Amino acid sequence: MNTVEMRNINKSFFGTRVLKDVNFSVRPGEVHALAGENGAGKSTLMKILQGVYSMDAGEISVAGAPVQIHSFQDAQRHGIGMVFQEFSLIPELTVAQNIFLNREPKNKAHLIADRDSVSRARDVLKSVGIEIDVNSKVSSLSRAYQQLTEIAKAIAADAKILILDEPTASLAKHEVDALFKVLKQLTASGVSIIYISHRMDEIYQICDRITILRDGSLVATESLANISAQEVIAHITGRKDVEMLSHDGRHIDRASVPTLKVENLSSGHRVKDVSFDLYKGEILGFAGLMGSGRTEILRTIFGLDKKSAGKLFLEGREVSIKNPRDAKNSGLAFIPEDRRRQGLVMEHSISANILAANLEKLSHLSFLNFNKIDQYSATAITDFEIRPPEANRQVKLLSGGNQQKVVIAKWVATNPSIILMDEPTVGVDIGTKVEIMKLVRSLAARGNSIILISSELPELLGVCDRILIIKNGEIRDALERHEIRDEDHLQLMVQGINA
Repeated sequence: MNTVEMRNINKSFFGTRVLKDVNFSVRPGEVHALAGENGAGKSTLMKILQGVYSMDAGEISVAGAPVQIHSFQDAQRHGIGMVFQEFSLIPELTVAQNIFLNREPKNKAHLIADRDSVSRARDVLKSVGIEIDVNSKVSSLSRAYQQLTEIAKAIAADAKILILDEPTASLAKHEVDALFKVLKQLTASGVSIIYISHRMDEIYQICDRITILRDGSLVATESLANISAQEVIAHITGRKDVEMLSHDGRHIDRASVPTLKVENLSSGHRVKDVSFDLYKGEILGFAGLMGSGRTEILRTIFGLDKKSAGKLFLEGREVSIKNPRDAKNSGLAFIPEDRRRQGLVMEHSISANILAANLEKLSHLSFLNFNKIDQYSATAITDFEIRPPEANRQVKLLSGGNQQKVVIAKWVATNPSIILMDEPTVGVDIGTKVEIMKLVRSLAARGNSIILISSELPELLGVCDRILIIKNGEIRDALERHEIRDEDHLQLMVQGINA
């Protein structure tokens, strides 16, 4: 008997069908991946299961019995819990207070029994193998422990079906391992987990089956033992010719003068005596654990962080880059990890965001040339396949993948010679990841030199010609792509284990 079963689910918004006769089921004690591009219907399907949306047609059963779910409270009564990307915790309350928020144990006088909350919170955490001080304020916890607190909160409410939405998006490798350990303990106790993620390596590591949606329709439900990653991506994107990015490295002419030479670069205690060369058309990867200093090196090169020592050379000529304006004027572009806060003005349109880095090019005598702006925006939207193709649409209304395309389009429009990319595919769907990686290749093919940071090692192996291993703000090793056997080999290098 399935823990939960959704049959022939239909949902429309303003006359547009977003779910079309979708069937979805989860077995007791399994981790079931739910995959699809942004807009495929994943979130809508789960919000119906959570009671956020009402379905137009269909049936839902829990433990074999038909149920009606019209609210979050209904879902909770049927043992359904969800951990969203944006947590529902109150930072200034303790872990125990958050776990029992709105369900606080009461004493005979109907007052909140804090000692009881603390004791019961410890029992819940112990039952799933989570070690957290229940008296700590949530604001003092790392994001990983905040997430584990959310999971404990759902388990304390007797959740038998747990929905996790991109649970590892902001976690380091060791934190992901800790989360997976907890998930295995939960499934061993019979809890069913619905796992929404764009990360193929994690899906294959933790999940038993996968359901794939495309354009609101069910495409496939398969055991992961019976379907390859290439087949999964083809199902998600609908493109039969999609291949997992594979790459052995290209021949890069390193006899010429480097496009960028970094010499003994330091920035306080975060970047320590870093030296490397980057050549025309080369894709240079930075691999390292979260907090290793990868981002700080790029920020220092781009003038966002002040360098305390070292020199930068562009085409053999020493340059002084004290701020991002200097960097941009020197032919550098920077695609930041946090596109919402650092890469875009969310309330502005696609056109206005693309304009932001190109004012000089699109104005004359301090007056904007609106014909040029319209043409510029239209070209960028077409070239980067931004959807929907509406120049005046606010960026906040786009999917994460299309927001990232706007950031890249904005900076590529400045005609940089060097593009610094910090986690360019974070939080985007698999189809868009493939598009962005192909874009990276095409930019390099036309002569751009690229530094790419990615926590997803298959991405680095799929496009980079050379990879630097970064640890504690230092370069610990430099490897040609053909010297790296596979992902496990690179992972050992990143972990500092001699492979």
